[in-house]
Amino acid sequence: MNLKTSKTIYWSGAIFISLWFGASGFFELTKNPIVWDITVKLGYPPHFIYILGVAKLLGVAVLLTPNRILRLKEWVFAGIFFDITFAFFSKLAILGFAPTIDAIVAFTAISITYIMFRKLYPATYTKAGIEHVVNGFERA
Repeated sequence: MNLKTSKTIYWSGAIFISLWFGASGFFELTKNPIVWDITVKLGYPPHFIYILGVAKLLGVAVLLTPNRILRLKEWVFAGIFFDITFAFFSKLAILGFAPTIDAIVAFTAISITYIMFRKLYPATYTKAGIEHVVNGFERA
């Protein structure tokens, strides 16, 4: 897969996820009955719903920032993953399997987007005092 295709898939996924979570965060902050009532039915307290709405909107802003704050984007991906996971299991426990379809779609979308993110921005890990790592062996 070439760089242009990876970028296209990444940005398509990032925009899709941002629209999804941006709308969800906005609806949580404006107490939209569709989102609010389901979230309360799942057992989440009102103060948590507001916090979740703010976190989603801030995450969307980070996700849509091009070529910057990459470490923070990692945290956004993790937060979205946890949000989807909790939504999936909460819905499964309270509402049954059918309402979890949206979580399955969101998990698929965020997974593909994250894979493309890693292709575009490969993680490089270094130890303090080590100049570089070659073929898995540390070189001083």
